[in-house]
Amino acid sequence: MAESGEIPHALLFSGQEKLGKKTIAFEFISSIFGEPPASFAGGRHPDFILVTPVVKESGEGEIQIDQIRELSWRLSLKPIKAKILATVIDKAHLMTKEAQNCFLKTLEEPKANSVLILITEHPYLLLPTILSRCETIKFYPVKNEEIKNFLKERGLSLKDIEEISEISLGRPGVAEEFLEDPEKLKAKKQRIKDLIKISRSPLFNRFQYAKDISNTPDLKDILNDWLFYFRNILISKSGNFALEKVKNILNTLQRIIFLISTTNVNTRLALEMVLMEL
Repeated sequence: MAESGEIPHALLFSGQEKLGKKTIAFEFISSIFGEPPASFAGGRHPDFILVTPVVKESGEGEIQIDQIRELSWRLSLKPIKAKILATVIDKAHLMTKEAQNCFLKTLEEPKANSVLILITEHPYLLLPTILSRCETIKFYPVKNEEIKNFLKERGLSLKDIEEISEISLGRPGVAEEFLEDPEKLKAKKQRIKDLIKISRSPLFNRFQYAKDISNTPDLKDILNDWLFYFRNILISKSGNFALEKVKNILNTLQRIIFLISTTNVNTRLALEMVLMEL
């Protein structure tokens, strides 16, 4: 698209977290502008606009109508350095309904000198009218072999390569995080040990554990680690859980992760639901 110059007004990058959607968005804009991706970090480039969710006191994030109004105003201006204005809306599904309706007007009256890229893990939370006006590009997990080759280039041991590639589940961003911070890998292993221990504990201890971790900032990471653990049990058909029970746990975990990402759900109650099923 960049090479041909036939660039759609609006693109929707859709796929689960850590697949590289934002990285590709920056690379794409880089190829249009002819400048390195680092030029756009933090939205510093005068012709690049980065819209990210505002985090509220509750810990929830949302993209508010004022942000979209400002975006519309900036898109009404002429580019300063480049030929076009480029926008990335990260976690676009967190736009409030008011913000989405406001954004729809921008899509309905596209500027000839602008390109919009929406990034989301949950496209179905966007208005159908927004989806219909975007060209969707779906992102899928990377082949395990590609993750392994990437890790080999970084000079990791065979053991670490196998371990990280397995845990990454085809998500380059996860592998990158473990490389940048090895402590994250240790933390993941510890969470799985804690899960195994708590699954063998009385109900009272499970409820106490739910209370202890319900407000921790890395709760989503904890739940994703649980998801990884039970997914492996399902695939390998090992462990002390009946397969039907494992499927129910996986469904519950996926539902809770979704709710935590998109709503102000009672995290303690949600955790208790999972722990009761163990």
